[in-house]
Amino acid sequence: MGAVKLNRRTIDRLTVERGNRVFWDSELPGFGIRVHSTGHKVYVAQARIPGGLPKRGVIGRYAEITTEGARRKAGEMIDRIRRGLDPVPPPEPTVADLAGRYMTAHVEVNCRPGTVEQYRSLLDLHILPELGGLRLSEVNRSHASALHYGLRDKPNRANHAVGLLSRMFNLAMAWGMTPARPNPCRSVKRYRQRDCERFLNEEEYARLGRVLSEAESEGGPMASAVAAVRLLLLTGCRRNEILRLRWDDVDRTAGELRIRESKTGPRRVPLTGPVERVLAGIARIEGNPWVIAGPLRGEPLKSINSYWYRLRERAGLDDLRLHDCRHSFASQALAIGEGLPTIARLLGHKTVMTTYRYAHLAEDSEKASVARVGDSIGSDLLTTGPGGDGLAA
Repeated sequence: MGAVKLNRRTIDRLTVERGNRVFWDSELPGFGIRVHSTGHKVYVAQARIPGGLPKRGVIGRYAEITTEGARRKAGEMIDRIRRGLDPVPPPEPTVADLAGRYMTAHVEVNCRPGTVEQYRSLLDLHILPELGGLRLSEVNRSHASALHYGLRDKPNRANHAVGLLSRMFNLAMAWGMTPARPNPCRSVKRYRQRDCERFLNEEEYARLGRVLSEAESEGGPMASAVAAVRLLLLTGCRRNEILRLRWDDVDRTAGELRIRESKTGPRRVPLTGPVERVLAGIARIEGNPWVIAGPLRGEPLKSINSYWYRLRERAGLDDLRLHDCRHSFASQALAIGEGLPTIARLLGHKTVMTTYRYAHLAEDSEKASVARVGDSIGSDLLTTGPGGDGLAA
C-alpha cells in the first residue's frame, strides 16, 4: 500500500493482521501513523539527519491528538531532525531545575558554607514553595513582586529572596536555560532596610551572664550553645567562625585562635584570659575535633538559633539578635578608647570603611573623654585665685 492522505476517515479504516506497520502521508513526506494489530495507533515523524541516516520520533497517540495537530507537530519534528536536533525538544526547565543547578554548579563551588546554608534556606522556605513548579519562561515581574510582597513583614529577607532569584535568572540566561530577556526581578523595588544595631549595656551583660550560667547545667547541646554564645561575646567573631572552630585551631603557644574560614578569609583572634576560661570549661569529646560539639558523633553544632531564642527570652532580651553580640563587642572596644583601625582588625573587617558604621559610637566616646579632660583641667584653671574673683562654676 502506497502513501495515503491521512485523515480521520482513512485512519479509522487502517488495519494490520499481524505485528505493526507505518502508513505514510501523501501530503507531508515523513509524517505517518503506526498501526498495530491490536488496534493501537500512534502518529510518528521521520527524516534524515545530516549525514543521511533516518531518524524517527513519536508524536502522540491517535486517540489523544487530532490529525491536523499531529501534522503540524510532524513538520516541527522533521525540521529539527534535518538540523541534527532531537525530534522532541527537552522539556523547558522549571525554577526548581534552575535552583538545583545554581546551588550545585555555582553556590557550592564558589561560596562559603554559611552562604550555602543561607541560600538553601531562602530556596526551601520561600522561593521553591511559591515558584518551583513554574517553567522559566512563565516567571515574570508579577511573580517576583508577589514573592517580595509576601515577605513584607521581613523586609531584609524579602530583599535577599528577590536578589537571589535575580542572580539565578542571570545565570539561567548565561547557561542557555532560558532565552535572553529582561530579568523578571529587575523592576522590583526593594524595601528600605533600617540599621538594627543593638548594644548590650552593663546591666544586660550581667543578666545574660546569669542566664548562661543557669542554662549551662542542662548539659548536652544547650551547654555547647552556651559556650558558643560566651565566645561570641568575648571575641566579636561571626557565628560560623565559632561554630566551625576546631580544637586544632586553638594555639595556646601563640595565644590565638586560628579562624580558617571567615567572610574576609583566614585570620587570627587573640586568645584572652576570659576566652581561655571558657575553653577550659568545655568538655572535649574523643573523636570530635570541634570546639562546639553537636549531638551527632563527630559533628559540630550546626545551629544555635533555637537555643539562643530560649536564652534571650529567659534574660528578657527578646529584641537581641545573635549578631548583636558582635556589635556589643565593638561598642565596648570603643568605650575603652580603642580606635576604629584596631577594631577593624579585631572584627576581621577587610577595610576600615566597613567599621565606620560604629563611627557615631566613637564620637560619643571622644565627647566623654573630652568632657573628663576638660573637667580635670577646669578644676584647677577656673578656681578663684588670690586677688581675683575667678570664673563662676
